[in-house]
This record gives sequence, C-alpha cells and structure tokens, in this order.
Amino acid sequence: MARVLIIGAGGVGQVVAHKCAQVEDVFEHITLASRTKSKCDKIAEMLPRMIDTAEVDADNVPELVKLIEKVKPDMVINVALPYQDLHIMDACLETGVHYLDTANYEPPEEAKFEYKWQWAYQEKFEKAGLMALLGSGFDPGVTSVFTAHANKHHFDRMKTLDILDCNAGDHGLPFATNFNPEINIREITANGRYWEDGEWVTTKPLEYKRVFDFPEGIGEKDIYLLYHEELESLSKHFPELERARFWMTFSANYLKHLEVLQNVGMTGIEPVEFQGQEIVPIQFLKTLLPDPASLGPLTKGKTCIGNIIRGIKDGKDKIYYVYNICDHQECYKEVKSQAISYTTGVPAMIGAKMMMEGKWMKPGVWNLEQLDPDPFMADLNRYGLPWQEAWLDEPFQ
Repeated sequence: MARVLIIGAGGVGQVVAHKCAQVEDVFEHITLASRTKSKCDKIAEMLPRMIDTAEVDADNVPELVKLIEKVKPDMVINVALPYQDLHIMDACLETGVHYLDTANYEPPEEAKFEYKWQWAYQEKFEKAGLMALLGSGFDPGVTSVFTAHANKHHFDRMKTLDILDCNAGDHGLPFATNFNPEINIREITANGRYWEDGEWVTTKPLEYKRVFDFPEGIGEKDIYLLYHEELESLSKHFPELERARFWMTFSANYLKHLEVLQNVGMTGIEPVEFQGQEIVPIQFLKTLLPDPASLGPLTKGKTCIGNIIRGIKDGKDKIYYVYNICDHQECYKEVKSQAISYTTGVPAMIGAKMMMEGKWMKPGVWNLEQLDPDPFMADLNRYGLPWQEAWLDEPFQ
C-alpha cells in the first residue's frame, strides 16, 4: 500500500488521479496538488473515493519540500510542466521520496528536448537509494516499452524503428492543441531530427511527410517527421538500431493555422515588450487557445499510436507492428478527459504501480525501455490501453 503525491491538475493530472483512485490495493492515499487548488478540488469531486488536495508552486523547491514533508508520500508523480522537472527531482532528493514524470526536462528559454539534465541525476538518486522513472507517458513511455517488448520477444536484432502517432479525433474547433499548447507548438515548430547510422540527422520543421493507412477504419493520414525525446534514449539503450524516427499526424487545417501564427510571431519563445511589460508570445497565445482539458466532451474519433520495427529473427527479415487504439468518447465516459490525456495518464499510473509493487524498483534514474516490459504490457491491457500486434509484409519507408 502506497501514499502518492500527484503534482499537476491539467488533463493528464485528472486522468492520473482517476486511475490511481481505481487501484485502491496499491494507492492507499492520494494527494493532488497544483498551483491552483480549485482545479484539484474540482477533480477530487469526480473521483470514486476521497483524496486530499493542496496548493503548491512547482517552481519553488522549498515549497515543494514543505508539502512533501507534510504529505509523506512514498513517491511523487510529476505531471506538471517539463520546465519544473528538476525542481521536483531536487525536492524528492531532499525529502527521500521516489519520482516519476511523463516528459523530459526542457529549459524555458530554449525549445530543447534532452534527457542530459535528468540523466545527470543518476548518481544522486542511486546514492540516496531512490528511483526516478523518466517519461512514463505514451510517447515517450509506452512506445519505449513496446520497443523493449519487441526486442525481448520478437527479434534477435532490431534494425529500424518508426514510431507513428496518429490522432484522428475531431473537436470541431478552428484551432486547438490536444495537450499543453506551449509544449505542443514548441515541439512541432522545432527542427526535426532522427537517428541513422550512429548519428543524428537534422531536418527542417515538418520537412518530411508520408501517408500511412492506420488500422481499424482510421484509414490513410498524412504523417510528418518530428524529433521526439524517446529517440534519444532508445538510440542510446538499443545501439544496434540503424535508424530510429518519430512521425505524427496533422490536418491541413491545423498546419495552416500554425503557419499563420508563426508568420506573425505568435509562436516565439523570446520575450517582447508590450505596453511596458515583457511577454513571451507563445505564453500569451496559450491563454487565448482552448484549455486541452476542455476538449473532452467535444472530441470524437480515435488515436492510434504504435511502433513499426524491422529486424532479424532466426535469420529472416521481419516487420513487427505493435500499437494501441483509443477512443476519445470512451475515455471521456470513464475519466472526463479526451484520449490524448488518457493515453498519457494511464501509463503514468502504471509506471507508479510498477514501482510501488517492487516490479521496477531500483535506485537511480531510468527510462522505461531499461526495465522488464512484461508486467507493464500486461497492465496496459488491464487498465484501459489494450495493445495489438501484427506482422507486416512491407517495410515503412
């Protein structure tokens, strides 16, 4: 039985709170905290059992320490902003509690998704006898476990990896992002990057497009090459990979709006002066766009996220496709959130469960692909993200 502190009360935090509350035999006591306590209280009212709520500024380490000392959790689940990862890790080290997040640290002043800042904490967590689990969302997270599962059960040697993230949902709004607008837009407008033959290849934003026919009636969608943080850890932990890429779907409407916003400077991350004050354009834009948490009742359709892996098994070339399909409306019925939040929040709960049950507990800083994929894969089926698999005849080019 574990005590857990969840930091962050957005769409993902709402899902994590719901899913932890459902697993009473593991999560005995839950506290949900954010900068705005009223958001936590609103979520708490939806849950099937009582939880505690609190106010905390995740940028303030002493404030975090004070809350952790009061709550006395066994671990912290960080679903706040990536800018706050290191502050929360510092607070966990100071108070002696385990740590989990869903997205790697990103400096506020630069759109740079890298694990180096968090990997640097390896010795600190190891010496403290504490575990930090990085990127326990879907991508990264489930996609990392999918890769480890394929490596363990289906290949003698993996050669290429393509991660395909499709959101075929429709919310009916002119323009909205399905998770934090600031993080989402920074990610998409950055240069693309992929791993090939032992080095990184940089591309212009959205330079490469393919068409992929997604299963279960989703059909053909345009997908674009992006850089995504799990490529860094997967290429490090599976050095036999000759190539690793990440692809995401975008509609023509979404890309047109984004192009206009870029052209007028609204996606900028450098401060500009406005009426005697400094503002960051993308942060101002975030206040104008719909809150992703509000999209739940509006969104219809499905997501499909998975890995296509080509490799060698028993001397033969094989192409393996493992994926999950998630329905936006079904997610909303269960946890009052759309599938983007659901597919991130469920793996965060499962990762925490793996740690608290001792299945994944070891001191240090770890990415999910470094751990045994089998219990996690089993819990995906058990807690709402069932996976499917197929062998393909043609490689993804």
